[in-house]
Order: sequence, then C-alpha cells, then structure tokens
Amino acid sequence: MRKISYAEAINEALNQIIEKDNRVFLIGQGVTSPWYVGSTTVGLIDRFSSRRIIDTPTSENCVTGVALGAALAGMHPIVCYPRMDFMYYAMDQIANHIANWHYMFGGQLSAPITLWAIINRGGEQAAQHSQATHAIFMHIPGLKVVMPSTPYDAKGFLAASVEEDNPVVFVDDRWLYQHVGEVPEELYSVPIGRGAVRREGEDVTVTATSYMVHEAIKASESLDKEGIDVEVLDLRSLKPLDESLLLTSVKKTGRLIVVDGGWKTCGVAAEISARIAENEVFRTLRAPAIRVSLPDTPAPASSALEKVYYPDAEKIILAVRKILEM
Repeated sequence: MRKISYAEAINEALNQIIEKDNRVFLIGQGVTSPWYVGSTTVGLIDRFSSRRIIDTPTSENCVTGVALGAALAGMHPIVCYPRMDFMYYAMDQIANHIANWHYMFGGQLSAPITLWAIINRGGEQAAQHSQATHAIFMHIPGLKVVMPSTPYDAKGFLAASVEEDNPVVFVDDRWLYQHVGEVPEELYSVPIGRGAVRREGEDVTVTATSYMVHEAIKASESLDKEGIDVEVLDLRSLKPLDESLLLTSVKKTGRLIVVDGGWKTCGVAAEISARIAENEVFRTLRAPAIRVSLPDTPAPASSALEKVYYPDAEKIILAVRKILEM
C-alpha cells in the first residue's frame, strides 16, 4: 500500500468527501491559505470554487452559527478552526446550540457538523496560540470527539465524522502533519468509538492521544532494550471511548500510565484514570496510575521553556520506570 503524510491524508479525504456529497462544504478562516492550515486544503478552492470552499473573516462565533443554520437546512458543513484556541469564541454556538439541537427538538432535527479543530503549538507561539482544549469538548453532552494520530486514521475519521448525523469534533495536531503512513486511495471510514493497540506488551499499559502516541511508541522501543514490555494504546476516539479495550489491557498488565498533550487537571488523563478507579479492574492494579500531561500552566513563549513544558518520550520513560518501582 502507498504511503502519504498526515496532511496529505486530510487533503485527500476532503477532496473525496466534497466530491462525493454535494451537501458538504468547507468553511472557516484561512481555508485557502497554507499559512493557516498547512497543506491540508491545497487545491480545494481551484477544484470546487468559493461556493464550497469558503474562506471567512476572523469571526469564529459567526462562522459557526452560519454552519449550524446550513446544517439545519440539510447541508453537512465542515468548519475549520486553524487554531483550536479561538474555538472559545464559538462556545455559545457549539455548547449551547450545536450539541443540544438534536435533544431539544426530540430527535426531529440534527446538526450534522464536523468541527475541525487544529492544535497549532510550539515555535514560541505562547499561551494564546498553543492550547489543546480537546478535553473541554469531551465534557459536553451531544458531541463526539475524535483525535487521530496516523494518516490512515486522519482520513478515515474525517470521513466518518462527515457521515455522522450529529456533530463531531475532529481534532488534529500540526505536529503530526509530516508523519507518513499507509493510506488506501479509496474513501473509507474508521468507526468512531474504537481505540487501537499500537504495540502489545505485558508489563505496563500506556494510553496516549494524538502526537503523544508516537512519543509513547518511541518510549516503548527504548524500554524494550531494557527488557521492559510496554503495551501502547491509541485512544483515537475520546468520546465515545473504547472502554473495553482500555480495561482489557489494564487487567492484563496491572499498571497504567495515561499520556496526553492537554492539561493535567480535569483532562483526558484524569478521565481515563477515573474510569479505571470506578471499575472492578482497579483491584488488579499493582501500582497507582500515573498521568503524563501538560502542567497546569499556560504555554511559555521561550523555546527553552517549551522543551520542558511539552511531554515527550523521555518523560514517558521516566514514568514507566517509576511505576515499575512502586
């Protein structure tokens, strides 16, 4: 099978999805500009025109409201947020309207919107341009949340998100855009709600999200040389969560490390730890769960501080060694 990059996989998915379904259109700030969205939307405006690739002014609340109105009228919009930070401007539309519409109208209407959220951090962009707020959307009833880590899943989950009759938050990370992997040429879907085992192991379970999956794999490969057998789970779908996969793995290894590129307090790592704590599999743990995530501070602007701030393979290795000593 051919190999393409994560960014190319998103671009190919958008081309095929928009071509396949006349109800689909892309709208958002900078969707025709590589400066905003990398190479993920290159060529779309030339192929589909400004009727279906709509570059907008900076007004997340307004753009999201336009997408909601279009969805209620039978369209399937994909709303692009080039920096996830500024989805806060659209939270009224997302949390109060889009997420609730299906329920408030007794299932008679739905809001089939794909909210494409891009984490765009690093490079000394500091606190207002580096936030990963995926856990916030997990907290909101009515939203599904996916966070693919591979090119294959990026294409498949984007297709699955658009096929949904209700809203999905599709989260990608520009740190993944150069990752290369096998991707079929034809359009396909990856089922929302299923995680994946990226590496089987017996000693400790490491669950991870997004780019941290690759850091977890690096850590597991390094630890393997020391005779430590790490199982790496890629959560992929944050809501609904593949709890069965998680519980099965933790029951096997008896140890859990949760790795996430978001903040520690009330984050993905906290939720995963809580799921284990309230399940009978908790009795099989040989040591307390460990969270590896961002500290509860805003992102720094200094490149030197960024190296300390963001978790990586080395931090995961330290966590694995610590849990094995408990």
